This record gives sequence, C-alpha cells and structure tokens, in this order.
Amino acid sequence: MVVIRGVTGGTNVPGTRSTRGASGGFRVGGGAEESREANASTGVSAATAIGLLQVQELAPAGERNARAFRRGEEMLKELKALQLELLEGRADPARLQELARLTEGEKPADPGLAEAVEAIALRARLELARRGIES
Repeated sequence: MVVIRGVTGGTNVPGTRSTRGASGGFRVGGGAEESREANASTGVSAATAIGLLQVQELAPAGERNARAFRRGEEMLKELKALQLELLEGRADPARLQELARLTEGEKPADPGLAEAVEAIALRARLELARRGIES
C-alpha cells in the first residue's frame, strides 16, 4: 500500500495566488529537471513504480489460488461426508447439489494447484455421475 504524506489543506482567497511552489507544494509547469529533483527528494523511482505495478498484477493470481484452494478443500470435505453417508446407507441430496456446485469454478494461476483441484473435481463428478446427477 502506498502512503501519501505531506498533503495539507489550504485556503482560497479570491484575487491571490499561492507561492507554495518553492516550499514543495503543488506547482504547474515544472520542468523535467524539477520533476527529477522532486522524485529524488521523496524517494520515488521508476523501479518503485514498476514494482508496485507487478504487485498489483500478482494480487489477482494469489486471490484466484486462495479461492481455488478453499474450493478444493470444500470438495474434499463434501466427498468425505458423502462417503460416510453412503456407508450408513443414505445420501443427502443437498450435499450432492453442493458438490455439483463446487466442481465449477475459476482455474487457479498455480499449475500444480490447478492440477490438484481438477483431480478433486473429477472425483466429485464421478461420484455425481454414479448417482445420475450432471455437474
């Protein structure tokens, strides 16, 4: 997260013009040299900006991975509960519908995680097909 410092409120007095530009405030029409000096004084660099963009691009992939991981865990939990119900001679239709819902979802960015989640989803689809439920 980027923290912005040094922003202060000001007052507008009709007919006057601010001279804060010399003290580091906002100014219009500054040259390239002034921009470099301002960036150097605040510690902002092109590398920092590029790094921030890379972090922003990675965040959605991490979020997709986390959602897929949770979905895989939920499918395993539902499959385990289904197994116990079948051993008792029953199967809850609501559980089967939830399992069918969980088999669909976005693909994670991590190839290993994608393979694992797809294998779990395949197992869930097989169990649903055995019971005549399409997913």
